[in-house]
Amino acid sequence: MQRTAEQQATEETLGRLVRQCMAGDQQAWQQLVTAQHRRIYAICYRFTGSAMDAEDLTQEVFLKLYRNLASFDTHKGSFQTWITTLARNLLVDHFRRTRMERATDSLDAGYEDDGRSATMADRLADTRPTQEAHASGLELKARIQQALKQLSPELREAVVFRDLEDMDYKEIAQVLRIPEGTVKSRISRGRGELARLLQRIEGQVV
Repeated sequence: MQRTAEQQATEETLGRLVRQCMAGDQQAWQQLVTAQHRRIYAICYRFTGSAMDAEDLTQEVFLKLYRNLASFDTHKGSFQTWITTLARNLLVDHFRRTRMERATDSLDAGYEDDGRSATMADRLADTRPTQEAHASGLELKARIQQALKQLSPELREAVVFRDLEDMDYKEIAQVLRIPEGTVKSRISRGRGELARLLQRIEGQVV
């Protein structure tokens, strides 16, 4: 999948900010954080299902980014792929620390809509400015999150990166350090399982 002009422009902007950060420009660092915070928070939230954990992990990602920014090599890949890899590695550590394979607690208690994560749920939600549409959108987000939490970690990350973060197969393969064919297989399996889970959840709600 070829990059769009907008994606290329974004990468060029990020590359410029990174170079300025390396030169000690604190304003550029703030701009870099602002540009990436929403996306990294969304990834962390989709993996953890907890707004508190997602915020803590997002802060960890940017701390690690700040400490390792000098090691970023523009010739080895895009900045977005690199920071996503940092986030994914921290999420793996988080899973190991908290044993996230266990069943999630009540999603209704843990779900918070703070307006920061623009994801597939946002795209699917009805955007008409009515209370009914707003409530419907929140319910859909909660159902998607509930279904995601029931996917295995390897399928969840593949679906999140492809369908929610719109990363291409090559980028995902770089982040996960697996062949592109394996990426496509996991995405296909994850989508199928996610659809079945959403149908089951829908049946429970009705």
